[in-house]
Amino acid sequence: MLIIGIAGGTGSGKTTVVHQIMNELPQAEVGIISQDSYYRENNHLSFEERALINFDHPRAIDFELLGKHLKELKSGQTIHQPVYSFVTHNRTGDTVVTHPRKVMIVEGILILANPELRELFDIKIYVHADSDERLIRRLKRDIAERGRDMEEVLNRYQNTLKPMHEQFIEPTKAFADIIIPNDKYNTVAIDVVRAVINQRIK
Repeated sequence: MLIIGIAGGTGSGKTTVVHQIMNELPQAEVGIISQDSYYRENNHLSFEERALINFDHPRAIDFELLGKHLKELKSGQTIHQPVYSFVTHNRTGDTVVTHPRKVMIVEGILILANPELRELFDIKIYVHADSDERLIRRLKRDIAERGRDMEEVLNRYQNTLKPMHEQFIEPTKAFADIIIPNDKYNTVAIDVVRAVINQRIK
């Protein structure tokens, strides 16, 4: 099994890159795991306390479970991915059954920040985008999909997202094998990644 890690700041376009890579690959042979599914369970906290969690700090992620699941997939076992709700800031109790594939793509802002997890990736990719561009995308997404208002998103960006990005996410670019600029010129980088994947799965 080939495991690919795709990191990058919030709103950098990781999901777009994942889809671009997958478009050319046989669907049955590629699976996706999102870091967002692996936010820690917070049953012991009230909703108000959960809303204050810093979700952009590595502490918020259950890296142990994510690493365990990747190892199980690699050894041919089926896993049950947790389901996380950004509305309640907690796991829902549901799971998604995920079968081993020839290629597993793991995407998330902090996946290259954890040394044990990095060891499991055969290819490490960082998607780079301008900070203004990322903020605009984050605003649009959080207002449309997560029920936030503009002031809340901007406050969180200023007080949490930006400092966490500079402290924990941007430095992980140094661990990437490939840095993909998230703009119209990224086609060469995408083609290189696809070529490597195709070579590995044949």
